[in-house]
Amino acid sequence: MADTINLVKLCVGTERVEDLETWQAARMATSSQANPRHVTRMWPKREEMLLAGGSLYWVFKGLVLARQRIVRLEEVIGDDGIRRCGIVLDPKIVRTESQPRRAFQGWRYLNPQDAPRDLSTESTHRDDTPLPNELAAALADIGIR
Repeated sequence: MADTINLVKLCVGTERVEDLETWQAARMATSSQANPRHVTRMWPKREEMLLAGGSLYWVFKGLVLARQRIVRLEEVIGDDGIRRCGIVLDPKIVRTESQPRRAFQGWRYLNPQDAPRDLSTESTHRDDTPLPNELAAALADIGIR
């Protein structure tokens, strides 16, 4: 089995994980697609590693806060005739520990050992309200995630 690799991408046009959830739900309601899909210009060269359990980690306002498992890659031909890559995602959005990330264009590979850990869904001592991005960033800056 191939080693696993992930992608990390800015979640442009959103400020919170809830915004991504709302946007994807709206797109799914008006689409014939069974899963959310993010279309990007470049096709990942490490496709086999991505499909061996990789995820797309989303960056919101300078922080990685969530991920979605990559299901498959699809060829998408735009109205301009250019071939693009449709990254088909699992509909479940998993919240992660916050991890600061500088702005960049496109997507980048993310090694599993460098990826933020998933937040526990079994915790009973906290409510499900996410920390404000500014507070999460401040905690990440001092090493508390």
